[in-house]
Amino acid sequence: MSHPHPDLTPPGPLPAGALRIVALGGLGEVGRNMAVLEYEGRLLVIDCGVLFPEDDQPGVDLILPDFDYIADRMGDIEAIVLTHGHEDHIGAVPYLLRLRQDIPLVGSRLTLAFIEAKLKEHRITPTTLAVKEGQVERFGPFETEFVAVNHSIPDALAVMVRTGAGNVLHTGDFKMDQLPLDGRITDLRAFARLGEEGVDLFMTDSTNAEVPGFTTAEAEIGPVLDSVFAAAEQKIVVASFASHVHRVQQVLDAAYTHRRKVAFVGRSMVRNMRIAADLGYLQVPEDTIVDIKQVDDLRDDELVLMATGSQGEPMAALSRIANRDHRVSVGPGDTVIFASSLIPGNENSVYRVINGLTRLGAKVVHQANARVHVSGHASAGELLYCYNIVRPRNVMPVHGEIRHLVANGALAVKTGVPAERVVLAEDGVVVDLVDGRARIVGAVPSRYVYVDGSSVGEITEAELKDRRILSEEGFISIFAAVDSATGAVVAGPHIQARGMAEDESVFDAILPKVAEELTKAARGGTTDVHQLQQVMRRIVGRWASSRLRRRPMIIPVVVEA
Repeated sequence: MSHPHPDLTPPGPLPAGALRIVALGGLGEVGRNMAVLEYEGRLLVIDCGVLFPEDDQPGVDLILPDFDYIADRMGDIEAIVLTHGHEDHIGAVPYLLRLRQDIPLVGSRLTLAFIEAKLKEHRITPTTLAVKEGQVERFGPFETEFVAVNHSIPDALAVMVRTGAGNVLHTGDFKMDQLPLDGRITDLRAFARLGEEGVDLFMTDSTNAEVPGFTTAEAEIGPVLDSVFAAAEQKIVVASFASHVHRVQQVLDAAYTHRRKVAFVGRSMVRNMRIAADLGYLQVPEDTIVDIKQVDDLRDDELVLMATGSQGEPMAALSRIANRDHRVSVGPGDTVIFASSLIPGNENSVYRVINGLTRLGAKVVHQANARVHVSGHASAGELLYCYNIVRPRNVMPVHGEIRHLVANGALAVKTGVPAERVVLAEDGVVVDLVDGRARIVGAVPSRYVYVDGSSVGEITEAELKDRRILSEEGFISIFAAVDSATGAVVAGPHIQARGMAEDESVFDAILPKVAEELTKAARGGTTDVHQLQQVMRRIVGRWASSRLRRRPMIIPVVVEA
C-alpha cells in the first residue's frame, strides 16, 4: 500500500490521456468530503461538505475544504455531484457557489431539496439536475452512472465516472442493510455489472472499516425505541442529526403507537423534515406532529420533542436545553434519547451534554446503554463483499480518519487487490490514473478553512492558538506611561487580568520590578515604545510562569507622555 509522504511537492502537469483525483477533504477526518476529478482539462467535483469544529477550535462554526486548488479554474468545473444530503457532503456547497453560482448541482431529489433550502438562506438560486439510480448523464468528458446505495438518509447514490483514462466507482457513504426501512437496498447487482465492465479505481467508504462483521439493520432500532417509549414517565426528547429521516420516521411511528405528539425543535430539523414529508420520504401518521408553540397545551406524558444537537454542538437545541437556555426544559421523570453515533472528536462535547441532562434529573438513553442507533456505514464484512463483487484494479479508501483508511486498504489486500495498487492518500494528495495504474504524484494545499460568523477563511491557526491561550491561560494587560524625552516612567505600571483565578493584588509583587526594568532600559538609551513594551511582556511573562504556573496572553501598552 502506497502512503503519502509529508514532503510531497506540487504535481507536474497531468499527462495526456490521464485522470487526476484530488481529495480536498474527507481523507484523514470524518467530514468535509470533497473529491475533484480532472480529465482533458475539465473538472468534476464529487461532494462538497463541512467538518464540525472540536473543543480546541473555539468560536469556529464550520470548517470548509480548501478551494484554492480550483479557485482560478471555476470555469473548468462541469458539475458538482452530491452523493447524499448529509452536512459533511453538502454543507460547503454554498461557499463554493459564491465563487461561481451556475455550476450544475447533480443529485437525487431529496439531496437537491436539502441543498436548495440551504442555498435559499444564502440567497443563491442553483442550477440543478435531479438523477436517480440507473440514470446515465454526461458532463463534458465525464460520463456518470448512478447506483442506489443504502445509508442513514434516503436517496443516497454511488456514482460510476467513465473517462478515456479509466472508470472510477465512488461509493459515497453506504452500508448493505438487507432490511432497510424504505426497502431501498444497496444495488450489488449494479456493482457486479460495473465490476464486469471494469472498475479501474474504487473509492470506498472507510468509516467502519475497523468494525468486524456487518452493520446492524435499522429495523432493529424500532423495538428498542418502542420499549423506551413504553417505559417513559414524562416527556421524551430525542436528539438526532437534522437530516436522519429514517430515525425520525421510527420516532414518529413509536410516538403514534404510544399516543404521543411530536414537535420538531431546531430550525434545520423543522426545515428538513418538512421537505422530507412533502416529497414523500417521511410518512407522518395522522395527527401526530404539532408545532413547538403548542407544546405548552400538552401534558408531558403526551409529548415527544425531536431535536438537533446529538453531537453536543454548543448552539444546538439539546445543548441549550442541558444549559437551561431553551424554552424546553427537562427534569426528573423525563427521558432523553441520543439517537445517533459519536463523530470522532465530539466525545467530550457529547458527554458534557449527557452529564448536564443527567444532573437535571433526566434519564439519558444513548448508544452505550441501549441500541438506539446503528451506523450508516458498511462494516468490514460488507466491504469484503464489495471488493469481491467489484474486483477493482486499484483502490483508494475515502471518508475516514487515517486508521479507517489503513484498515480499509488492508481489507482490499485480503481480497486479492495487490498491495501496490491500494493508494492511501490524505487531504490534498494528488493521485493520477495512468495506463490503468493509480499512483501518488504530489500534493496541493488543503488547509482547514474556518467559518466564524460572517467571516470565511479569515481565521488563521495563529489566531486559534490565541483563542486557546485566552480560554486556558487567561489574559493580562499592563499599561505604563513614559516621558518622551527621557523614557522615565511617569504613570503606572498598572495591570489588569481576566480569566485568572488569582486576585489582582497578587500582581503588586511584580509592579516594582517592571518599573525598575523600564527605568533601566531608558537609562541604557532605549526610548522606542515597542522595545519598552517587549521589556514589560518579558518581565511579566517570566513572573507569571514561575509564580503562577501560567502562560497567559500578555498585552503590554506603553504611551509617551
